[in-house]
Amino acid sequence: MREIVRTNRKVGIPFLTLYAFSEENWKRPKYEIKALMNLLKRFLKSEMREMLENGIRFQAIGRLHKLPQDVQKALRRTAEKTAMNRDMVLTLALSYGGRQEICDTLQKLGRKIEAGELTSQQITEELLSNNLYTSGMPDPDLLIRTSGEFRISNFLLWQLAYTEIYNTQTPWPDFRRDAYIRALKAYQKRERRFGATGDQVAGDESYR
Repeated sequence: MREIVRTNRKVGIPFLTLYAFSEENWKRPKYEIKALMNLLKRFLKSEMREMLENGIRFQAIGRLHKLPQDVQKALRRTAEKTAMNRDMVLTLALSYGGRQEICDTLQKLGRKIEAGELTSQQITEELLSNNLYTSGMPDPDLLIRTSGEFRISNFLLWQLAYTEIYNTQTPWPDFRRDAYIRALKAYQKRERRFGATGDQVAGDESYR
């Protein structure tokens, strides 16, 4: 993770989101979950200085209330200390699920309707996007799927509508700088049309 974050910062990509722990991962053995949570706390503590020195703002998305209290405290502390950084945003998806995110968002909007603060006619794609966990973040340009998997595993289901997908056989523990650079170079060769034709894209800077 450290190497990918450093590489991302060096090449100047402003947003990096890592799927660290899914909502479904709570089904794993308790000892494994405990080990992962301890690893997360160690990462937050050990990387604080580097995030501050390199202008990296940290945040977490997901059903964070389900995480252990000490982990929640570490997440809040890291987010608060890096809040003023502006060069890059590092987001960890924790206790996260794309379907759960959409359900939570619809419930939030439903409560606003019940309170008379919103009508159903006012619900648009933009409004829904602005109420997701990722509010304020752009939709991903590139999804990197490691380990040869061809599924998106309930990750950012709304946000990935026009995201380019890159698949690699390399498992995450071995996915280092060179593998990341290969993924970025492959992405640079893609033509992103967003429903337009190739000729339209070629002649209009707004598509790029």
